[in-house]
Amino acid sequence: MPERIALLGSTGSIGTQSLDIISRYPGKFIVEVLVAGNNVELLTRQALQFHPDSVVIVNEDHYLQLKNNLSHTDIKVYAGNDAMEQVVASSSVDVVIASIVGYSGLRPTIAAIKAGKKVALANKETLVVAGEIIGKLVRESGSRIIPVDSEHSAIFQCLVGESGNPVEKITLTASGGPFLNWSQEMLGKVKPSDARCNPNWDMGSKVTVDSASMMNKGLEVIEAKWLFDLSPEQISVVIHPQSVIHSLVHFADGSVKAQMGVPDMRLPILYALSYPERFSSDLPRLDFSDYPSLTFTLPDRKRFRNLGLAFDALRKGGNMPCVLNAANEIAVNAFLNEKVSFLQMPDIVEYTLDQSTYSQSPDLDFLNISDAEARKISTDYINKLQK
Repeated sequence: MPERIALLGSTGSIGTQSLDIISRYPGKFIVEVLVAGNNVELLTRQALQFHPDSVVIVNEDHYLQLKNNLSHTDIKVYAGNDAMEQVVASSSVDVVIASIVGYSGLRPTIAAIKAGKKVALANKETLVVAGEIIGKLVRESGSRIIPVDSEHSAIFQCLVGESGNPVEKITLTASGGPFLNWSQEMLGKVKPSDARCNPNWDMGSKVTVDSASMMNKGLEVIEAKWLFDLSPEQISVVIHPQSVIHSLVHFADGSVKAQMGVPDMRLPILYALSYPERFSSDLPRLDFSDYPSLTFTLPDRKRFRNLGLAFDALRKGGNMPCVLNAANEIAVNAFLNEKVSFLQMPDIVEYTLDQSTYSQSPDLDFLNISDAEARKISTDYINKLQK
């Protein structure tokens, strides 16, 4: 039977690429639910193409427009966060692709996990913010998380068949973003349009800026800790500009396994949906003649301070990764709206980490409070910077 899929964030970069994959395997997957935040027009086109059982627009202000757009169909139309959480937990859904960017993806992902769904996880903030809580819920519900991030998918693939074999450490690779070789003076003049251009990957604005500042890799470090039950000391990062090796696993006997492929997010999306099988595909193949050399360097944490801040938050633990994520979301939004410079983003994150209330063992309620507090601290700090 085809697997019935609920796609959270269908109009974003991962969402649209997921639908491209789904469309290639009509006998394997059925789109049961589509969820988007604000993009009514694209959501409408997607609904008319894939004809899901239901669609959800999170921004309730757009409900009537979406309802009218689909009035000639039998597609059910809902709006709001509560509706989103209810549809992902529905018995008609087998797999949830969680690709909503940011903290807003936490609640629906938790709803899917509690309902015991298989979750193809592209929302890294879920584990960054609440990794310990998520791990407990997965164990209790029987849910399964399959990572969609290319780096975590690579680690996951390298560990298949290695059950019981001790892992010494893992290495996450990073492209280095568009500013890898820029001087500090040049970084001070970066514009949002510059930061939106990743040299290898097709990603949304927020994730692309995170990649440019290395915060994306910092968040992935925290996510990897919870996905693979590692200590901070077992996670390393290298700059690999070619983005061909997606990550590596180092085993206790000295062996290293790497997962390779062209930089195309559809590959890890397909693997997450097809696991434990590998479906044949016509996606681009890796041709080593296109890559006469593969290079690796250690990241400069003085230039890309966000990576160091992420490791600091991970080591301190508790609610600090939640604070890190919230501060970064505010900082990136301010940068994209040209309220702060590229180099001021880590200043905002560091200040917020220093000023926020610390809890060693937060529950979800405290994490919600912590998220709100960190956003206020960050916003107030940005307002001071502008004066």
